Amino acid sequence: MTYEEKGAWVYGLVALVVWGGYVAVVLQRTGGGPVTDVRYVPVLLWSIGVSVLLRMVVRILVEVVRPSETQRPDMRDREIDRRGEYVGGFVLAVAMVLPFCLTLAESDHFWVANAMYLAYVLGAIVASVVKVVVYRRGF
Repeated sequence: MTYEEKGAWVYGLVALVVWGGYVAVVLQRTGGGPVTDVRYVPVLLWSIGVSVLLRMVVRILVEVVRPSETQRPDMRDREIDRRGEYVGGFVLAVAMVLPFCLTLAESDHFWVANAMYLAYVLGAIVASVVKVVVYRRGF
């Protein structure tokens, strides 16, 4: 497994796990009341920070446990990254229609912010899945 493929796995899994943790914390804080009354902003900001930090730490740990032959991407790695980011960016752009519509409908900020976060997570997961599939099956 190349350095870049390992990075794709880490990015997708960390995005999914941290988002799942964020959802669990927010739902736990409802206390039987409406979810829109939860103080979600600190949890959201912490989850973004944890995601960035965890991605770096896990990437380093993966390289310590299973070192790659090289950390320099070749032409194939760059093409796979480009394709994955293109598809992930497309998913992000399409998914951002939901928060846009929620904003136009003057929905609660809770729903807009969480729809934006979900759109980012979907884009990250799709980009990672595309990269891993291309690494495994080829173009």
